[in-house]
Amino acid sequence: MPKLRIHAHENGPLVIAGSAAYRDGEGREQTTPGTAVALCRCGLSSNRPFCDGSHKEVGFHSEEILLHIQVP
Repeated sequence: MPKLRIHAHENGPLVIAGSAAYRDGEGREQTTPGTAVALCRCGLSSNRPFCDGSHKEVGFHSEEILLHIQVP
């Protein structure tokens, strides 16, 4: 079974490793390429929904969360 790993980095992006489909802020369906993709959590990326490192400049603070999901 394929594994999907979601890691919310402390004070950083949400990284999705594995294949997944999700909807962005405008409701468009997006898919991850099967490797890894970093999604913005601070809301200030100029490349949303993807992280561009803006969280470092603005001092974004958040907890670290790690999820492992088995997809049938």
